[in-house]
Formats: sequence, C-alpha cells, structure tokens
Amino acid sequence: MDTIPKKQIAILGSTGSIGTQALEVIADNASLFEVYALTANNNVDLLIQQARKFTPEMVAIGNEKHYNQLKDALADLPIKVFAGNDSIAQVAEMQPIDIVLTAMVGYSGLKPTMNAIRAGKKIALANKETLVVAGELICELANESKSAILPVDSEHSAIFQCLAGEGNNPIEKLILTASGGPFRTKSMRELEHVTSAQALKHPNWEMGAKITIDSASLMNKGFEIIEAKWLFGVTPDQIEVVVHRQSIIHSMVQFADSSIKAQLGMPDMKLPIQYAFTYPDRLKTNFPRFDFNLCSQFTFEQPDLERFRNLGFAYYAMERGGNMPCILNAANEIVVAAFLKDKIGFLQMSDIIETVMAKAEFVAKPTYEDYVKTDELVRILTSELIN
Repeated sequence: MDTIPKKQIAILGSTGSIGTQALEVIADNASLFEVYALTANNNVDLLIQQARKFTPEMVAIGNEKHYNQLKDALADLPIKVFAGNDSIAQVAEMQPIDIVLTAMVGYSGLKPTMNAIRAGKKIALANKETLVVAGELICELANESKSAILPVDSEHSAIFQCLAGEGNNPIEKLILTASGGPFRTKSMRELEHVTSAQALKHPNWEMGAKITIDSASLMNKGFEIIEAKWLFGVTPDQIEVVVHRQSIIHSMVQFADSSIKAQLGMPDMKLPIQYAFTYPDRLKTNFPRFDFNLCSQFTFEQPDLERFRNLGFAYYAMERGGNMPCILNAANEIVVAAFLKDKIGFLQMSDIIETVMAKAEFVAKPTYEDYVKTDELVRILTSELIN
C-alpha cells in the first residue's frame, strides 16, 4: 500500500506566537506534515532550537548579524542556512513546499507572501498586514497563479468555516467578534495613563507583543475588517464588528435569508492553524472543548469608536482605498513600537496616526513600488512626529 507523502510546510516567522503553535500542530501530526523551511527575523536562539528539533531542509534569519551564530550552531546537521530579508522571500517559493504559513509580523510579510503566491503555493495566511497593505495586488496575483489563500486568524477562519458548503449563497453581512481588549471599560481619562505593561495583559488570548497592543487599541480589529473585505469579496458596509468578551464565538455570517451561522470554540489558535493545513478535512484533536455548563451567558455590545478611534480609521482607510491602508499600517507599526518603549501614551497612538493619514501622500492606484515608497516615507513621517 502506497503511503501518502507528507505535506511540506514552510513557516515564515517560526519563532513568534503563531509559528511556535504551528510547530506544535506539526509535531502532533508528524505522519502528515514535515517542516521544509523555518525563518525568523531576530530570535536566533529559538530558531536554532527549532531547527535542531525538526531538521528542516533550510533555515533563514532576517537579521544578517546572526548568520554566523546560526550556521555554526547547525554545522553538524544537513540544513542549508541563509540570512537577509531577500533570502526569506526566496525560501517562500522553493519548489518542494506545499504550504507556506506566513506568520511574520507586519509589513515584512508582504514580499515573501507575494513570492509564495507567484509560485502557486497554498498560503496559510496569519500575516494580516499583507492584505491590509496590498489587498488588491495580492488578490490579482492569487487569481493569476490559482494560489489558494486560507485564513489563519481566528475570526477569518471562523467566517471561512461558516461559508464552507454555502456555494454562491449571497452574504448579507460578516460579523467579526472582538474581545474588547483589556481596556474595554476604561474612561478616556483612565486611558490617558495606561502603560504598555497593562496593555500586554490580554484577557483571553496568548499573542505576541505587537498584536496584543493592536488588540488593546482595536487596531487589530480594524486590520481584520480590511482583511475580510479582500478575503471574502464584500463591501465595507457589509462588515460589522461586535464586542463579545467571552471570545467563544469567533465570528459569524449573516445570509440574505436572515439566517446567521456562527463558529464557536475555545480561544486556541492551534485550531485555525490546523484547519488551514488540513482543509477541507478535520482531524481529531485533544484541544480543550467548550463546556456550556461553565459559561451560561454570551454578551454582545457595540465597540466605542470615540474611545477606540483606530477602528474608525480602518473603516475610513478601507473606503478610501488606494495606499491609505498602507499608510495606516506603517504609521501604526511605528507608534506601537514607540508605545512599547513608553515614548508615547496609549491615546497618543491614535492622535499621531490621524495626523499621518492626513499628511501622507495619497495614491489612488498604487503599484508594488508605490507601496514600498509609501511604507518608507510614512515610517519617517511618523517617527518625526514622535520625536
């Protein structure tokens, strides 16, 4: 009897929260999956540990200063070692790879994802900024190459699961749920004084620092609505955000006949990661099960756009189109980094983003080069406003 070949998986951003959980999924299903490539930006020590455990064909480190340490640490293993951002982009298109999990943080994920799509790879997309920054370009490339893009974000995976089997049934509305973050009930006066340490304590999810801050400011939800527009081909007025602090309903779809489908489960990123790897199949897991006896109440409320202005900025950027979402993303990456270093306050992040969106040059029909230029100039402009 012929054995089914293992799916070869490349993990871009293997040392982050999504990357490490993806490796757990692979380890739990070693008969189905094999790690072909691992990449990281800076965390060379963890990358070395991962490479020694999974012995991929190749590894790449974005920060070239770590190349010698990485190469020396793996010298006794038959692993090809590369360094630099260009090498990460090249790894993504390697011929034997079946699935590319793009789990890099921020704008850095754009070029490798584009390369993987051009090479016709199946994309497990955890880097939402790729579609935020260049959604139109990414969708055109995917159509040309017939590359499948499967969402890994819990909200988009939930919508994807709700749409399975629905064919061309018309969508009336996508309803993305949000936990509301750690500051859901704080007043404007209180928000003026919150610290980065407080913002890093998310009530329901274990995530990396950048995405946790974005969750606290609702920018993460803003990026998700832009991502949903491109993934599911809907208009901005067909996307609603509702705060559901229990984080059990991961998102919902309302159809033209008024019926609503929801996907529920415990807050565990390994489920959407595994579903992206195995779609359309579902594998038996030992993941925690939701117990209705322990949760007698689901609550829903509208997000407060006066206290959490970033969500409104995202709707504006999505409706304006062009390079405006790229401007939004670049400004946000800089202000979040400044907030994490306690250079600016929590509410100042939104103030600076608003100023940058008003000042930066708008391009209605951007090329890839326009996105690169916009990202570079907006980072400079935002940094000047901080300093």
